[in-house]
Amino acid sequence: MSESSLLAGPALRRLRKREGLTQAAMSARLGISASYLNLIERNKRPVSARVVVQLVEQFDLDPRRLKADEAIGGLDGLSRRLGDERFADLGIDREEAAEFLAAAPQAAAAFVRLFDKASNGIDRQYDPLVASRREIERWRNHFADLDNAAEELADELRLSRADMGAALTERLRERHQLAIRVLPREVMPQTLRRLDLHARQVQLAEMLSPASRNFQLALQLGLLEHGDSFAQLAAGAQFEDEGARKLFERHLTGYFAAALIMPYSRFLRACDATGYDLPVLERRFNVSAEQLSHRLTTLQRVGQRGLPFFMARVDRAGQFSKRFAGASGTLLLETEDSCPLWQVHEAFERPDRWIAQTVRVDGDSDAGREWVTLSHAVDATGGDGKFSIVLGLEARLAQPLAQARGLSLLREQAQPIGLGCERCRRPDCRQRSLPPRGANLAFDTVSRAATPFEFGP
Repeated sequence: MSESSLLAGPALRRLRKREGLTQAAMSARLGISASYLNLIERNKRPVSARVVVQLVEQFDLDPRRLKADEAIGGLDGLSRRLGDERFADLGIDREEAAEFLAAAPQAAAAFVRLFDKASNGIDRQYDPLVASRREIERWRNHFADLDNAAEELADELRLSRADMGAALTERLRERHQLAIRVLPREVMPQTLRRLDLHARQVQLAEMLSPASRNFQLALQLGLLEHGDSFAQLAAGAQFEDEGARKLFERHLTGYFAAALIMPYSRFLRACDATGYDLPVLERRFNVSAEQLSHRLTTLQRVGQRGLPFFMARVDRAGQFSKRFAGASGTLLLETEDSCPLWQVHEAFERPDRWIAQTVRVDGDSDAGREWVTLSHAVDATGGDGKFSIVLGLEARLAQPLAQARGLSLLREQAQPIGLGCERCRRPDCRQRSLPPRGANLAFDTVSRAATPFEFGP
């Protein structure tokens, strides 16, 4: 995929005014025409690499300041907040959010700051789960340094052993003097992995599948050899809550383990060669459907990008226990409730296959985009309980997907779904369990509609 253009007009305009320069004076220092600078400042032209170099040399500018909007999650982050139910009556679409961000990025950042602090009367920064997830979203769930380190280690391990489990075991034994021991369920009833330094053992629960055992060994190896890197990245996020920092650090550890088992370049080549055929990729890399789904949300290496998937994990009650938007920009995960018309729930009844569906959400900042979602039931790690994993991709990008072959990608044939009944204003849904929040209920004593609730604006 081609890299997105860098539109940074407001940032350049602020720099020029801070330096007290006219457009003619600044363009002369940058070696471009004043008319071209004018187009850049109005976001009519992107900032080229040559201009970035000149900005660094002439003004000692940190290039990261050109993308200041990344601190709020870019357009996706702003759209997510403007899609809140409190703004539903304003009808703000993604295009209008883009105009706001382009014209007044600092004002947009101020809005985001107030929104995050005041939402529902709670300071979201003190919700560790939300704070950790927002930091993952800010990175778009791609950590280039961890991917590079994991790929280097994977290359080294493959030199000695082709089998990943054997290679991990050998590395732990030779480099760290640790043996692997699988213990009975009654000994480790609630624990998946334990590092026993006294016995020099990595102890694993016997109920783990082979794929989960490999993953736990990769986790342990990552902690031993790159734990400082995880801690430094988490410290750099500057969380105010220790729980959020620990959750984020745990995510980074899992990220590294997945990158070690599915090394970036080799994994992306396999995705392209197979049409992202999910069962084939599971077998080829000896991973679970959940591990594979996680990894598919991370493929955003500069110059070597994969498809921008999102991923979620849902329980039988429709509650999300994992949500990774990646680079997808979706708002489907911005809810505490899922829609019964979304076939993520049907996966529990058809556990042996990936279920494909084209869906769309109307009436919010996701409007105008259709999504192909792929759902699959999985056992909880250790074997107790089940979840449904859902992968999603914009329909316009889904043509290469093996599991989407024969599926209509047309908007008119996409299944309309909502972001939970309280946020959904579709009037004709017979699956509705609650009326939309704030809607005026309508009652007719002469006739009875087929839907549970009738409502007005």
